[in-house]
Amino acid sequence: MTATEVIWHDIECGGYREDLPLWRRLAREHGDPILEVGAGTGRVSLDLARRGHRVTALDRDRELLTELRARAAGTTLETVLADARSFALPRKFALCLVPMQAIQLLGGADERAAFLRCAGAHLSPGGVLAAALTDVVDAYEVPDGAPGPLPDIRELDGVLYASRPIAVREQGDVFVIERLREIVGADGVREVRENRIALDRVDPAELERAGRAAGFRALARAHIPATDEYVGSEVVMLGA
Repeated sequence: MTATEVIWHDIECGGYREDLPLWRRLAREHGDPILEVGAGTGRVSLDLARRGHRVTALDRDRELLTELRARAAGTTLETVLADARSFALPRKFALCLVPMQAIQLLGGADERAAFLRCAGAHLSPGGVLAAALTDVVDAYEVPDGAPGPLPDIRELDGVLYASRPIAVREQGDVFVIERLREIVGADGVREVRENRIALDRVDPAELERAGRAAGFRALARAHIPATDEYVGSEVVMLGA
């Protein structure tokens, strides 16, 4: 049976595709091997591996990586259970990808610096790190009784899962995205829980400064436009 965390990850993140052309282009330009940090269930890693690239998918969530290994059958994709701030692998990479704001989940400037040092140690000379930062998000809250954004929904084995964003709150150096996660069982029993994700406030210039302090050089940025369902991203490129 699919783990619940895998289901929520797929519902809330798995449908995003607007960034895939950029990662494919970078993979073609810079070659293999490729490291993805914060790979989850393989939205990006699997896309690249199925196009013949040699990909290592790193994440600290065991359940997500277990699912990714099952989905990666028949490819050369490798999974690594590790913390992005302290991993140690026996190889270097031509390209390190950090999609979908994963770098903003590390917990502050010191943690990002630790990750940058770690990533730099794993890049070949001339290698590139590409990290997506969310565009600025305005704080909002859906009033009680108001319809708000449509939920992301999936039905699996007779169980309905729905995830609906209800607020974005500014809290100091982070902004918190709040969702209501609802499960309706085959017996009609309904369960609702709140879920919160805190993203560090990081602008591209700040990340480039941190990259230079870790021995990188800043390269030209890329932009991923917003859609009706997802905010846009500014992708910071750092050269080793």
